[in-house]
Amino acid sequence: MANRTSFPFDGPRATAPVPLRFEDVTQDGRLVLESLPNALGPTFWRGMILTDGVARRFREGGVLPIITRFVLEGTPGPFSSNAPFEAEGTYRIARSEDGRFMLDMYAELYAPVGRTYERTPNEGERAVAGRVTAEHVFTRPFAAPGERRVTSLDFPGAPEVRETRPAPPAPASIATLPPGATPLDPAPRADPVPFPFGLVHTDGNMHVNSLAYLRLFEEAALRRLVALGRGAAVLGRTMDIAYRRPCFAGQTVCVVQQAFEADGKLGIAAVLVDEADARDEASLARARPYTFARMTFEP
Repeated sequence: MANRTSFPFDGPRATAPVPLRFEDVTQDGRLVLESLPNALGPTFWRGMILTDGVARRFREGGVLPIITRFVLEGTPGPFSSNAPFEAEGTYRIARSEDGRFMLDMYAELYAPVGRTYERTPNEGERAVAGRVTAEHVFTRPFAAPGERRVTSLDFPGAPEVRETRPAPPAPASIATLPPGATPLDPAPRADPVPFPFGLVHTDGNMHVNSLAYLRLFEEAALRRLVALGRGAAVLGRTMDIAYRRPCFAGQTVCVVQQAFEADGKLGIAAVLVDEADARDEASLARARPYTFARMTFEP
């Protein structure tokens, strides 16, 4: 059973199996970071919210939680792509110190240690495969501009929120080098490969899905690490990503990033901007990034 002492807050709990794709497990048995948020669907959205009526009452009040940040961590494993993955998750609704109402989720993925085609030491031992924290801000996305910020939960059936939490970090602070890091680039630089978003990257919310950005940033980081002579045989193990504005099908965007090394690990601090904003330093200085991210990698 999960080690409950590792959970960052104490809320309702749910445990559920998590279906993963064959390609979510790398050749050495580690989960890719983009697979970790899959733990939230069966544990939270379908495991708790849809069964206790909370989501329905919020929707009827015109209030929806909008994802603003993921914090992801992958573990060494190894795990088999055929393993029965399971997640335990929890959530809380709290008021941030900046006055916003927030929905926080946390989940840990578990599976028996093993490999897809061969045996390994500690075969069958249950271990953590990854951890995911998701922060959402409650808003009224279909209200008129100026009326979307939620400052009170005053609709029928609204929960009484007594818990408080610190304000989220400023998005720009995420896309910076961590303390003590050694920069491998003197300054952020634009990735040479612009990225066009298509319908394949979108979801029912009518914009680019939040998970599409995870692979985009990791692939751009690999290109930069190869250009720096560090090679591409590394895997993203941690990621802190904050979403400020949505992107839409038909847009072409560009990653602007700075590579670094910290505690013996390679990393990237990056933002996502319109392609036109990455053409020169003056344009970049005026840019309003869509997304901010910091990743670390291990061989």
